[in-house]
Amino acid sequence: MKEFEGKTAVITGAASGIGKALAEKFAQEKMQVVLADIEEEALEKTVESLRQYQHRVVGIKTDVLVEDSIKELFAKATEEYGNIHVLCNNAGIGANSGSKAIWEIENRDWDWVMGVNYHGVLKGIQTFLPHMLEHGEEGHVVTTVSMAGLLPGAGTYGVSKHAVMALTEGLSRDLIARGAKINASVLCPGFVDTNIDKSERNRPSHLGEAQEVKPEMGAEIMSAMLRQGKKPEEIAEIVFDAIKENIFYILSHPAWDDSLKSHFENILSRKEIRRNSEEEMAKFFSSREDGEKY
Repeated sequence: MKEFEGKTAVITGAASGIGKALAEKFAQEKMQVVLADIEEEALEKTVESLRQYQHRVVGIKTDVLVEDSIKELFAKATEEYGNIHVLCNNAGIGANSGSKAIWEIENRDWDWVMGVNYHGVLKGIQTFLPHMLEHGEEGHVVTTVSMAGLLPGAGTYGVSKHAVMALTEGLSRDLIARGAKINASVLCPGFVDTNIDKSERNRPSHLGEAQEVKPEMGAEIMSAMLRQGKKPEEIAEIVFDAIKENIFYILSHPAWDDSLKSHFENILSRKEIRRNSEEEMAKFFSSREDGEKY
């Protein structure tokens, strides 16, 4: 996709973090932007901040856990701006299961994480893709995955991200096989300065009360690494360039390349999953000489 001015982008999870930065970038490129988020107050503030610069934007409260909410997003977006050209399946939640093993995690936690991170993306694709294919214009679908979708571990979060990675890979192959003018990408960032570590604030009541997770060294380190991570605006620039160049795997953090190589070498060696050594883990908590962030 090369032409952006006057085209329309829909972004879920757009009230903050990467989603907000994507909305700002698309708006700066003179696109019409539909921002969707479950946090209505934050969404309104973000939309208002963009309108101050005369950008054509609209905010629609959306809960990607609910299929009817996604269908309503589609209906309102097309009513407002017509054809949709870019869909960013960006809404996602983190999860902290503490030291629980996979089989010890409660079903309500699985339902929440898989519901948002996987089924929310699937429903978005099912709702928007027929329209994007039917109008026949160039377009692009970006799914925010994570390094957790390429590396082992990370509990419910990692499982959901591996699932959505496979889903988007399948989407891309199907689009190519049908000669579609729509392309797809997966965004796989490392640490980014967002509030994904505070996802419990949005847990729906029917899936249990918001969990007051006991402070753990791992959780505290994760939050610290996020705050020290790349800025969402930098990620948005990388994503925009990837859409223009039709890059499927958007690897925004080169510092993780060695970990990826090691993981896939381990797969080809046909050995058991290898745990990172203390030395390997330590390097993630120290600054790199080249300034690149994890």
